[in-house]
Amino acid sequence: MHDLRAPALPATRGEALDADAYAEELRERRASVRNGESWQLERLQHFEETGNPPRDALRRGDWREVLRLIEAERTTARRAADDDGRNGSPFRRLRVVEEPLSPYVRWQLHWLHMRAEAGHQTRVLSAEEFSFAEAAGGRLPEIVIVDGRVLYEVLHTPAGVHTGSRRYEDPAIVRPWEVYVKRAYAMAEDLRNYFTHSVAHLPPPPAA
Repeated sequence: MHDLRAPALPATRGEALDADAYAEELRERRASVRNGESWQLERLQHFEETGNPPRDALRRGDWREVLRLIEAERTTARRAADDDGRNGSPFRRLRVVEEPLSPYVRWQLHWLHMRAEAGHQTRVLSAEEFSFAEAAGGRLPEIVIVDGRVLYEVLHTPAGVHTGSRRYEDPAIVRPWEVYVKRAYAMAEDLRNYFTHSVAHLPPPPAA
């Protein structure tokens, strides 16, 4: 276990965005990045997503359809990874996992594995590595950092419904979090390796 104490993220210094405004702004900022890294830290173990066909299939318990729909996204995922490569703008995701894996995370790891095979960069780190930090400061936030310039704290209800975000652009906040996520990412395991030994052999998850 490592001492991964998180930096401060004072809510009063962030600017609130609703879910639609956040999604649109994130798309625009990501599309404009050239020769810069972006990062995502995912901590929650369950999200309630809407308008996502594979997620809807999981909710129905139709695992065969889940896998078919995930595979249908492969060409689009590869094209996006190629675009990031041409722009020098990798988007690296760190997925924190608790074992035994929740049905949502098991589904998501199948989707992330497909994307990793298509060229996207994702690593996995056990929640145990953050237990000291979370005992002292509460659960880690869900964050996205774009080009080292802006940090979004992605907000959800206790049930995992996305409600929007808080935007931070102060370098005194953004930079320590970027360093923190990079440090944790460096400790983490490649998603494809983790998938092989901890996910691929599992039976289909229950509907969730």
